[in-house]
Amino acid sequence: MTLHQFLLILRARYPVALFILVATVLAALAVSFLLPAKYTAQTAVLVDIRSPDPLAGTAVPGVVAPSYMATQVDIIGGDRVARQVVKAMKLDQAPGIREKWQEATEGRGELDAWLAGSLQQGLDVRPARESNVINITYKGNDPELAAATANAFAQAYLDITLALKTEPARLYAEWFDEQTKASRAKLEEAQARLSQYQQKAGIVSSDERVDYETTKLAEISSQLTTVQGETTDSQSKRNSRGDTVAEVMQSPLINGLKTDIARLEAKVQEARSRLGVNHPERQSLEAELTSLRSRLSSEVGRVTNSIETTYRVGKDRERELQGALAAQKARVMQLNKERDELNVYRRDVESAQRAYETVTQSASQTRLQSLSNQTNAVRLNTATPPSAPSSPKLLLNLLIAAFGGTLLGIACAVLLELMNRRVRSTEDLVHMLDLPVLASIVSSAGTARLPGSHRLTLGRST
Repeated sequence: MTLHQFLLILRARYPVALFILVATVLAALAVSFLLPAKYTAQTAVLVDIRSPDPLAGTAVPGVVAPSYMATQVDIIGGDRVARQVVKAMKLDQAPGIREKWQEATEGRGELDAWLAGSLQQGLDVRPARESNVINITYKGNDPELAAATANAFAQAYLDITLALKTEPARLYAEWFDEQTKASRAKLEEAQARLSQYQQKAGIVSSDERVDYETTKLAEISSQLTTVQGETTDSQSKRNSRGDTVAEVMQSPLINGLKTDIARLEAKVQEARSRLGVNHPERQSLEAELTSLRSRLSSEVGRVTNSIETTYRVGKDRERELQGALAAQKARVMQLNKERDELNVYRRDVESAQRAYETVTQSASQTRLQSLSNQTNAVRLNTATPPSAPSSPKLLLNLLIAAFGGTLLGIACAVLLELMNRRVRSTEDLVHMLDLPVLASIVSSAGTARLPGSHRLTLGRST
């Protein structure tokens, strides 16, 4: 179908299209007057997702903002907020509302849920583009009720947001209180074990005590080394000949005796060469020589006995110091063992202390959060009763009806033409008969009318 054919069809069928257009506009006009007036009230809520929480110190990251805003929209449009609005506006106590619910649901379900669903039908929640503002719109039959309902939804959202923040914190606070009591009990138990062990071991200051005993052990070890050196020296002197010992060789008395003996021996040799055996002078000299030799031997023996005594005393002292050293080592090892055990108890106390402090801090923070009365959502404005209804919109409805009626009328005209095809031009003949047009008959008025047709023009066949 060409455009010319389409226009010829519309020219022929315009009464039908015009009738449908007028009927559609009249129907739209009637519906607009019959529909009850609807009033739209709007309020806005600002959700601050960038400022950190003053208690937790955390903020919502920018990449989470779209999903966060979508979550807030779902919360506003959810059943919990709607039920909160029902309670706040006391809609369940309105006269006759229970009878309407019984009639609509036959008593099935809950009245609050039914009222919440009714409120949600007139609610429209949309976040503003590229901002953190959420627009709450409510449409109702009464302007005062529409404004009150929109404000109630905004306030219910703020209350629910605060409840969603404080309820988990309150539960956590109760749990942390129990954990605090348990941690405190563990800390007291660890401290009691530490004190009991200190009293049992008699430990006042373990570090100073260990340092003192370690110093004492070093002193005993040093004394033992000195005594062992002296004992070794005494033993070497003890095993040497008496006249080769340094003490004997360096004794002035023994050296003097040796000098006197040497001088007296010279005199005795001289007396022996001059005097006889029984001569008194010779006998006196020999007796004096014998006395000096006996005295020398006695002095050497005394020095040797002194070395022997020194050796024995040194050995006894060495054994004593070895015993004292072993006892001191055992003492230091016992102290180290006690200190290690004490450190274990101290670490238990420190660990219990850290756990107690951590739980106490978390408990304090959650307790503060549970007592918080601020959220990151703020109401920007208050919905006011609209002065004019938002629907039905008469002009818009008429324009839509006119546009739709025009399309519907054209469609009906084309459909009627297709159901009852008429010849309205030479193009229709060519198309229908598939034969060329040889000529056309023109009346004196310049046109030839065929039944149900437009002007027919004849031409020459090629």
